[in-house]
Amino acid sequence: MSSSSKDRSASDELHRAQENAVVEMLDVPAVADELAARFAARGHLLYLVGGSVRDALLKRPSGDLDFTTDARPEAILDIVSGWADATWDTGIAFGTVGARRGDHMLEITTFRADTYDGASRNPEVRFGDDVLGDLVRRDFTVNAMAVELAGDERRFVDPHGGLAALAHGVLDTPDAPERSFSDDPLRMLRAARFVSQLGFTPSDRVVAAMTAMAGELDRITAERVQAEFSKLVLGEQPRRALELMVETGLAEKVVPEVPAMRLEVDEHMQHKDVYTHSLVVLEQAIDLEYDGPDLVLRLAALLHDIGKPATRRKEPDGRVSFHHHEVVGAKMTRKRLRALKYPKSVIEDVSQLVYLHLRFHGYGKGEWTDSAVRRYVTDAGKLLDRLHKLVRSDCTTRNRRRAAALQRSYDGLENRIADLRKQEELDAIRPDLDGNQIMELLGVGPGPVVGTAYKHLLALRMEQGPLGPERAEAELRAWAAENGV
Repeated sequence: MSSSSKDRSASDELHRAQENAVVEMLDVPAVADELAARFAARGHLLYLVGGSVRDALLKRPSGDLDFTTDARPEAILDIVSGWADATWDTGIAFGTVGARRGDHMLEITTFRADTYDGASRNPEVRFGDDVLGDLVRRDFTVNAMAVELAGDERRFVDPHGGLAALAHGVLDTPDAPERSFSDDPLRMLRAARFVSQLGFTPSDRVVAAMTAMAGELDRITAERVQAEFSKLVLGEQPRRALELMVETGLAEKVVPEVPAMRLEVDEHMQHKDVYTHSLVVLEQAIDLEYDGPDLVLRLAALLHDIGKPATRRKEPDGRVSFHHHEVVGAKMTRKRLRALKYPKSVIEDVSQLVYLHLRFHGYGKGEWTDSAVRRYVTDAGKLLDRLHKLVRSDCTTRNRRRAAALQRSYDGLENRIADLRKQEELDAIRPDLDGNQIMELLGVGPGPVVGTAYKHLLALRMEQGPLGPERAEAELRAWAAENGV
């Protein structure tokens, strides 16, 4: 045997050993082997593929299992019928059959060899005949690995170096990135999402393609963009992902208000522009989460200062001001989140946090009255805990003495809130008399008078605390007399 033949043989042996080691590493659920046996009995191949393989190698929990097969969709339905607890065929036109077996959700897709028209996301669906053709059309090499399931024998399939990319944390495409992103522009935003979720670093050619093709994201529906962006924001490293979006121009297509904050100097943080400050606030807000990732808090942290560019003014003394940027920012936040098709509850909560984030700075050294504290709590409502976190995160000054003073001041406000809570029903402040009592005492029926009286009593309650029924009745009658009721 020649030297070159020996080298090739040794290389092949090493490669097989590596593949065997990979297969041994994988914790494939028993349900996958059961399914593979059913496909084999019908003469079909079945592969565990994509994110299921990636997450198994990373030892990340994954509730869903993805498979690919040479069986056509109708055959897939027939094979899982009677075995799966439930099936659905909403994606059957694209070759995908969904199934549930116990606690496992399964997606089984026929090998694909689609072509795209380059103008929309909709492919011309064509089924393929082998797994290699299927893998090359996938988004990233780390998702282009498969494991052939056939009884006790398993074979690792990695034609594009996904395992090496996974080991080095590199995000690259099986095909040329320009072709991959042209097929589905959402893959560019997905690249940023994987930076946030998995800590990957995109290859130079992927970053170059994202930069050149950012405008293609306009082809994607707002709902799909929002879903990817939310996953990105909820990842472990959203700052890195957002910086990538800004660097490549993707942010201009998703959240243009974020890159617009660059170079806008914050009046309190002369060493940081507003963009950098907002990313730091986001990181600090994440550090305060204690019950898992909070989309509302994170969006509010990212967007809390987006009103600054529009309100930036240079004062006569040379200082820069951003008067009422919280009001403008709340409106801008509402508009952007609506454009991204977020649920109404998310839009309202994030916008309200942006609107309220400066309220604390009127607290000064603790000279707020009890009524001011009541209003702070009432205006925040169910968002109070998030507002606490946002306000604390908004302190990014390098001046340790000033930072400590701000934190002490906020500690003082929280203590005031706690003390008032012990004395009053602070989380549900209402007038001492309800609408029915107001109507009975004034001898009136439902109408504007009742609402106006209610607001008057509520204002007194906010200013003076609980009045008690007798004093509330006296105040109501005095108000009625003054207003001719």
